[in-house]
Amino acid sequence: MLQHNNPRLNKNNFDLLRLLFAGTVLLFHSYALSGFQQLGIIDNILSAAVAVKAFFVVSGFLIFMSFERSETITSYVQKRIRRIYPAYFTIVMLCAISFVAVSSKNIGEYYSLAWVKYVFANLAFLNFLQPTLPGVFASNKLAAVNGALWTLKIEVMFYMSVPLFVFLFRKFAHLPILILVYFVSVVYAEFFSTIAQHTGSEVYAELARQLPGQLSYFMAGAFFYYFLPLFERRIGYFLISAVLILSVNMFFPLSILEPFALATIVVFFGLFLYVGNFGKYGDFSYGVYILHFPVIQLALYSGLFKESPWYFLMAVILITTSFAIIMWHFVEKWFLSRRNHYIETTASSCEGALKPDELNLRTG
Repeated sequence: MLQHNNPRLNKNNFDLLRLLFAGTVLLFHSYALSGFQQLGIIDNILSAAVAVKAFFVVSGFLIFMSFERSETITSYVQKRIRRIYPAYFTIVMLCAISFVAVSSKNIGEYYSLAWVKYVFANLAFLNFLQPTLPGVFASNKLAAVNGALWTLKIEVMFYMSVPLFVFLFRKFAHLPILILVYFVSVVYAEFFSTIAQHTGSEVYAELARQLPGQLSYFMAGAFFYYFLPLFERRIGYFLISAVLILSVNMFFPLSILEPFALATIVVFFGLFLYVGNFGKYGDFSYGVYILHFPVIQLALYSGLFKESPWYFLMAVILITTSFAIIMWHFVEKWFLSRRNHYIETTASSCEGALKPDELNLRTG
């Protein structure tokens, strides 16, 4: 089992990976929402679905570590709330209040019961109940204000499930529970995905993406946290098997093995081949993830980039990154005390930074 002083927990690439995953989702949504064929290369080389799954793997690894390092369940809950909710609250309310400026409705029609429903549903992570604001983005390909937020409710449910899983780990041992939950998750996702394929109903496909359908990635990440010494000793076997599984999966679905294989690759790049303390200037991945969708929607609504898809993409990247940096320094960082970090970050190059969370969602 894992020793908590393992040096790989101090020096790792998880900050970089989360930013890369958030960037992948940004690029994919830029293409998908705009429909610019010139950006089609993005769809050919990147997958938002894989990036979100990878986010869940990282969450599984880091959130179980957070819980195990927390003195009490209360301190664990406080860390999770401080990490995820201030920025989330900010983006939901910022859009709700300011998007009256881009609504086709007048002020009285905009600030209506539909607006109230949007605010309460989204603040409660129930985005699917009211994804749109009155008269906002009605002329866009998709009217949803922030379609990336659906993963956040899954993240929150992950957080809520961790104390129960750890209780079961301590009562019945880690591996049997990890395997059982992993297997149930895969079977659930496959069941509804198969129904969706046969019926053509998007409802079943959506159910497959919800819990417990995503738990396999979360639990795979947890496995590598708890069994990191085993991974280190047998890393060659793990990597060769993962590459083979993912290669075959491209042509013949190996649904029962794919989450674990993906987790193997993600955790390998997260813990090995250290590239430096990438997060010493801040963790901007969460901001990129929760900000990029409304930025894309606003850029499309403006109509300024109808004939300039690459300028559109550059503008989205620049604006999203800028606001993510601002969000980190003026919102997120203020709610995070040093004691909330998994491992405290210092200016020393010999100390790594594991920031207090992982999406990403979304998602991360």
